[in-house]
Amino acid sequence: MRSLKLTEDEYERTVESLRGTRLVGVTYYPLSCGDEATDVEEWDFDVWHQATMGVGLLAENGVHYSAVWGSSFDHHGLEIFREPMSSHLTMIGPPDGVTAVAVNRHRAWSGLIGVPLVGAEILWSEGDHGFRLPVAVQLRAPAATVWIVAGRPAHCPPDGIFDLGTDDVMTVFTHEFAAAAGLPLGGGED
Repeated sequence: MRSLKLTEDEYERTVESLRGTRLVGVTYYPLSCGDEATDVEEWDFDVWHQATMGVGLLAENGVHYSAVWGSSFDHHGLEIFREPMSSHLTMIGPPDGVTAVAVNRHRAWSGLIGVPLVGAEILWSEGDHGFRLPVAVQLRAPAATVWIVAGRPAHCPPDGIFDLGTDDVMTVFTHEFAAAAGLPLGGGED
């Protein structure tokens, strides 16, 4: 994983540029597992997905966005860059890299593909130490919402308790689950 620094202004501009965008591709980068690391770890947990290393978004106009965990804001949080995942992950694909899994045809993403995004918001968390941390980005289309989150289950197997601001990426597809996972949700969103 390459670590690029991001300023708050750059981050705000990048997320703002997603508004009105039509997504045509979504790719997860989960970890590999098994004896030869040739199997993809389980990532589909119905109302949330564990993308681990990041989420790649492809816009209709050919622009790539990378949602990855990073520490530009002094602690792990979600960062979005206007560049392909290959700018952030040093090894993609076999034999030793993370697997790219196209999910744009997955039912959870169906309401977000091919339609203009009507909203793109950063969810900031005020940490215990008084710092602002971007823990998620919410993308909204007329019929669907997704939160791309720096977070992971607190236990394996997942038991409904999540840690936010970690070095993993997950996606969440319902307001109820986003609230249960501890995302700092504002009023009137969704």
